Parts: sequence; structure tokens; C-alpha cells
Amino acid sequence: MPELRNPSTGTTEPYLEEPAVQKFKSEIQGEVLRPGDPGYNQARHVWNGMIDRHPALIARCRTSEHVAEAVRFAQEHNLSMAVRGGGHGVSGLAVCDGGLVVDLTPMKEIRVDPKSRSARAEGGVTWGELDLATQAHSLAVPGGMVSETGIAGLTLNGGLGWLRRRYGLSCDNLLSAEVATADGRVLTASDRENPDLFWALRGGGGNFGVVTSFEFRLHPVGPEVMFGLILYPAERARDILPSYRSYAANAPDEVTSLAIFATVPRHPPFEPNVQGRSVLIVGACYADSVRDGERALAPLRKLADPLMDFSSPTPYVQMQKVFDEDYPPGRRRYYWKSVYEDRLSDEVIDRLIAHAEKRPSPLSTIAVWHLGGAIRRLRPQETAFHHRAAAYLIGCEANWDLPEDDVSNVLWVRNCISDLRRFSDGVVYLNFPGFLEEGEDMMRAAYGANYERLMALKTQYDPANVFHLNQNIKPLYMAK
Repeated sequence: MPELRNPSTGTTEPYLEEPAVQKFKSEIQGEVLRPGDPGYNQARHVWNGMIDRHPALIARCRTSEHVAEAVRFAQEHNLSMAVRGGGHGVSGLAVCDGGLVVDLTPMKEIRVDPKSRSARAEGGVTWGELDLATQAHSLAVPGGMVSETGIAGLTLNGGLGWLRRRYGLSCDNLLSAEVATADGRVLTASDRENPDLFWALRGGGGNFGVVTSFEFRLHPVGPEVMFGLILYPAERARDILPSYRSYAANAPDEVTSLAIFATVPRHPPFEPNVQGRSVLIVGACYADSVRDGERALAPLRKLADPLMDFSSPTPYVQMQKVFDEDYPPGRRRYYWKSVYEDRLSDEVIDRLIAHAEKRPSPLSTIAVWHLGGAIRRLRPQETAFHHRAAAYLIGCEANWDLPEDDVSNVLWVRNCISDLRRFSDGVVYLNFPGFLEEGEDMMRAAYGANYERLMALKTQYDPANVFHLNQNIKPLYMAK
């Protein structure tokens, strides 16, 4: 073929000889998909339905060496390169127009060592897959809240889930990682090997290479946990949230909770008289014995007269899937932003209620994530993930189905977050970054005093910014 053409724009990508593509296919010993190939359209789609990009090549890698070869190929042929783990990142950075997608989806190996309480999982594994493997031994890694989320992106940018206050962020539980770097090497990063790279991976995103496997610390969790899920009338939120705030201030670290403004779906298991109502959902997990959890979560079930209360001892793997149905892949459109808050003040509560009432889509939510606990036990400089002191994270999620509603939903999120910034330092959680509109200013704020060190390590490991389709940290000479 004389050239590769981007079918979405009609632009011509760098010249690629057919022998070069065939040689590449033979070297990675896996599928290399091009436009028109069977499976190409399925492989180019990611979770967020807003994203519609057409890469020139999709390399479905099976080993770390295949990934390293793909990284070399992209550089040799001047191709932009995206990295796909689970493809669940809301910003859609796992796929690119006209370049090469390094697809880790086939890399699914999981090894659990219950004696050492550790697990190693390859970069294409999802949290649901890892949970199933570790729960066979009543062990767990602190992960996300949607089981279809990939372990890679969530961990590299922090990782907030139901175990965050007891056992910390996903990145805090990383023991080592295998990384294909821009210079073609495959390195191990840990406290003992390449410790500077290991420091950067724990919160620094995909800036330093392609992480092909993760070794995690495991914790005793399950097989059942006490799970709370209570639906309150949204019109009682001004009374409920101050009581929730008081509860959260004194909650033990075993309790991880959040409060969500939402609309009840119009289907079972919700009762007909509740379906379609605006509600404040209070959700909580107690990461220890079920009996103690029943007592600890009892106050959250009495904040007002509930519309419905689904609280009960629940298998951990089931709890991890509670919100899956609300976030279907490929069709629904998503735009999420966030801001940290030191206090859930009365004024912040008033603004949350006002913005929740203006949601243009009944699928959209505003979530108040209670932080603290184990997240604060590490100093900001111990890992690249810097912002550990805040008491709450506010996540504003626009979720909708029709392209013609894009503008109203995106504008709602931006207005909400812009309003809430005046009560905070403006820092965002990089797994909920919108479309990274704020650029380098967002990155500097997110990493605070760690940013200079991260730029220096980026300069060391990726001086040409090969890995730039991410929450990008630029090398020193590129930074403003």
C-alpha cells in the first residue's frame, strides 16, 4: 500500500511500505488491524460513546516484548501512539486518529499468591477479572467502583474505590510494575529496581512507558462485606448532607462512603413509586467484619425516612458491580470533571443542590466522595500522587445518549465545576479530568510540588514525549 489514510479526516499519515507493516505483524505475533479489516471497528471503539477515532493500525499485543516492538515501530515511522488497557478512561485517550494503538486487551494473565498476599496482573485485565481471582482467597486490591474499568489507567492516575479509606489508593498498593519504555527496553520498577520510575508510576499516569503488568499488595476482604445503599428523597438533601458530614468526620477508616445526587431508573428492582424520582443515594462499604459493619453503617440508614434501603451483607464481587449497569460501554456518552473540597460547608451543599436540580440528563450525577483515612497516611512526596489532604472529592458526571445533547451536558458539568472551584484550591482528580481542557495548568495543579520531579523523570525516560496521548507531563524543554 502506498500510504495509510485517516478515514475520519482524509489526511495522509507518514508513508508506510507494505513490507514494513507485514514485518511488524510477524514480530509481534498478534493481530495488527487496519481500516477495513474484520474486527477493526470493534477494536477502535472505547467505552465513551463520544469518542469516534480511526487509528491507522491497532496492534493487539500479547507480551511485553511485543509492546516494546510496537513502541519502536511507532517511533521509527513517526506515528502518534495511544495505549489501550481497559479502554474505560472517560477522556478517550486510549485511541487516536491516524496513528498506532498499542492494545493490551489480549494481555489477561493473573497470578495470585495468597501466602505473600500479592497478585500480578497484565495490563489488559479489568477490575472485575482481578476481583474474581483474588476473592477466591478472600483477598482484594483496592480498585474502582465499576468492574469493567481497566486496572492500568485507574492505578496509574491514583485509583479511588470502596476500600480507599481502609487500604488507600490503587497506586498505593502497587508493589512493582513491568514497563516498556520509549527507548525499547522492558524494565522492572519497584522500591529496589528503578525506584525513581516506580515513584513516578504511582500517580504519574501513562507518561513514562507502557505498563504491561502490575504487582499489587492484597488485603483480607470478603467474601462478604457490609454494604449500604440507601435512597433518600432529593428534597431532603439540605437536611441529610449536614448529618452525613458529621458522620463522615467521625467515621472509622473501615468505612468508605459517598453521597450521590441521581435519578432512579425506571425499572426493577426499584419500586414503581420511586422510579423516575430525584434522590440522594448514600452508599457505603465497611471493610471488616459484617457484624461490626452493620453497627457502623446503621446511622447512614437513619439520616431521614428512606425511599428504599438495599443495605445488606453482600459478596464483595457483587458490590464491585453495583454501578456497572449505569455505565454501559460504547453507546452512552460521558463527560466528567472533578474538584477537591476541604470542607462540605453549608454553602457547598447549597451549590450542589442547585446544580443537581439543573441536570439536563436524568442519567447524570453529582457525587460527594468522602476521602481521608489511609489516603492521608502517605506524605504527598512519597508517591507521584500528590493531593492527599482533602476531605472530599466532588465528581460531576454528565451521562447521556444522544449526540444532539452534547453541548448542554458538557456545559452543565463545566458550570458546576467552575462554581465549586471558588470553595477549593481548584485541583482535579486526573481520572475525572473532562477532556483535559486546562492543559499544563491542570497538570501543575494536580501534582503540586511533585511536578518538577515528574518533568525531570519524563525528560529522563521519554525525552521526545512519545507517550503524550495521556494526562501529559511534558519534558523539561517543552514545558512552559
